[in-house]
Amino acid sequence: MNNPNIDDYSSSEREVFRMTENTKDLRRKRQQQPVMDAFDRKILAELGADSGQSYTRLGEAVGLSAPAVHERVRRLRQSGVIKGVHAALDGSALGKPLLAFVHVEAAGWGKSERLMQVLRFPEVEEMHSVAGDASVLFKVRTASPQALEAFLSQIHAVPGVTGTRSYIALSTYLERPVQAGVTENWPDMPLPE
Repeated sequence: MNNPNIDDYSSSEREVFRMTENTKDLRRKRQQQPVMDAFDRKILAELGADSGQSYTRLGEAVGLSAPAVHERVRRLRQSGVIKGVHAALDGSALGKPLLAFVHVEAAGWGKSERLMQVLRFPEVEEMHSVAGDASVLFKVRTASPQALEAFLSQIHAVPGVTGTRSYIALSTYLERPVQAGVTENWPDMPLPE
């Protein structure tokens, strides 16, 4: 079979051909959401509570055999639902008791190559691009107010940064990773006072 040459088409057909050729790869394929059932969510909840448990113990907790749990965990890793396994470290025990959330105000969008350089500091636990009156939000854990001040001086040295607002946590009532559960039915009434 002969592959037709673009010159074999009329000018209007060539334009359609060019448009089709030029745009076919522009649309990104949507990543398929993995299909998860109640067992997968139970496994993920158990791993979230203690990622070091054996497949046998996981199986006992969720009502499946160890090989079935192993296969499900493999599939969840392969699909990207499980991105990694991490130890939960205690900031105070590591000499970093001060937890702060730093909102960065910047001219323009704010996220720049220079601002991304602050990610090399181990005090930075999270960085988010956010909507609202700030453009970037950092979660940082430092040894002292002076260490937080040194971090803020790094932020203020970035061209385009117009200001910061820092919120220091006095107490932490809940700090947890992403949870496997999903609220299917939100209460019709607000929670009681």
